[in-house]
Amino acid sequence: MPSYPTRADNKHVESRDGISVVGKSLNILFVSAEVSPFAKVGGLADVAGSLPKELVKLGHRVTVAMPAYRMVLDEARWNFTPILTDLAVSVGPDWNVSATIYSATFDGVQYLLIGGEDYFENAKESEGIYSQGIDSYLFFSQAVLTAAEALKLNPDVLHCNDWHTGFIPVLMREKKAHKWVSTASVFTIHNLAYQGEFGPEVLDRLGLPQRLFNAEQVEAWGRLNFLKAGCVFSDQVNTVSPAYAVEIQAPRYGCGLDGLMLHLARENRLSGILNGIDQGVFDPAIDPAIPARFDSHDLSGKITCKARLQSELDFPVRPGIPLLAMVTRLSAQKGLDLVSEIIPQLVSLPAQLVVQGLGDPSIAEELRRLATRYPDSVKMIEEFNPTLAQRIYAGSDMFLMPSAFEPCGLGQMIAMRYGTVPIVRMTGGLGDTVNEGREGFVFMEFTATDLWSAIERAHLEYGNLADWGHFINACMAADHSWNVSARDYESLYRDGLGARRTGFDAAAC
Repeated sequence: MPSYPTRADNKHVESRDGISVVGKSLNILFVSAEVSPFAKVGGLADVAGSLPKELVKLGHRVTVAMPAYRMVLDEARWNFTPILTDLAVSVGPDWNVSATIYSATFDGVQYLLIGGEDYFENAKESEGIYSQGIDSYLFFSQAVLTAAEALKLNPDVLHCNDWHTGFIPVLMREKKAHKWVSTASVFTIHNLAYQGEFGPEVLDRLGLPQRLFNAEQVEAWGRLNFLKAGCVFSDQVNTVSPAYAVEIQAPRYGCGLDGLMLHLARENRLSGILNGIDQGVFDPAIDPAIPARFDSHDLSGKITCKARLQSELDFPVRPGIPLLAMVTRLSAQKGLDLVSEIIPQLVSLPAQLVVQGLGDPSIAEELRRLATRYPDSVKMIEEFNPTLAQRIYAGSDMFLMPSAFEPCGLGQMIAMRYGTVPIVRMTGGLGDTVNEGREGFVFMEFTATDLWSAIERAHLEYGNLADWGHFINACMAADHSWNVSARDYESLYRDGLGARRTGFDAAAC
């Protein structure tokens, strides 16, 4: 096993440059490839859209940097205006780009869109966000730092998210150490399965030394690994649920980096912070996207939402049978193969099922086949439609998340907010948020048999109106706001500052 960089436990370091950092208002630069509501593919956008606002409420200054996607700039309602033009960004020895920085402020958060030449121009809708080439992310990484310097942001903490931003901490320590020496770097893993793997020539493109291409720094299994680089060069690393932080330290969920994750945990550099949801956005009492409002004291609106949804899906409007739902990315990770396997049994209960999502064409084809076979019971909606998703959350009785692994999961939390009872597998954040027999149903093994057993338990309870009402009330009473998690991030940032104060530098070890 590689001898990864080490540091002492810095949990009790409370000062930076001789000044107490406990209770100090922080200046945070938050970087993400997607940010809701501007550009959204998955849960990362929801986190990037919600967490900064909560941090502002705690008294911190937060700036969010994201790519300047054409679809965001073309949307007049956002009114992003250029604040820097012709900003010279030196990406590498023979690679210079003239960048433009756009800005807008919402809910106390300053948002920066970073663009240059034709980078990110082809993202005309959310589905195009991750069609960018590697050069786009290399430019973006260097441009974030250059823009922050030009704007004199002087952040206490630079918070990077997922592999697309993994080389920002490397550039901070290897290329710009004199300018960023006192800024703590924090890296959040939203899904370890996506690591950003390329050839070692990327280092040459960035003007970084080839000596970094080793098993202790940016190389993994013969490839340059962006996510690993972000982890190794950051002062603190976290995942988006406590359970997932533990799971990735073993081979089953470690995706080839379990050794590094175990090392980070031993060095007190790895933790898990559960994602929250914006309960002001996901609120059935005020949600304009649903046909009838409701709350835990009056569920009549939920009954209306179900009937309207059944009608919209061309299902028979039958209030007495359960309507199950999935709003998900179509991938093997999400357990859709298990769902396809049990659909004949589900139809025989009887029950109805709606699946909304985009992704793997073979999975979509199989779900379309089943929808054609069972038109009164199964509906496949292959599109990205957030408004429809809200109606599905509000109008369904049960929400399926039979994932093979799930770093956190937001779908189960949103469903619970709308009184829709989750049926989930015990993995990652699903196990952290759903308790068997209290606000949902949980199964252990990733098999169709175990999934079906959980559905049967849910169906049995559904048949008893009073018992089902208890499940709905427990779901809607659960607090999945950012209140606690935002304070956990605040503590994580202070730990990162403590690491900076002791002079820890991953690149120098």
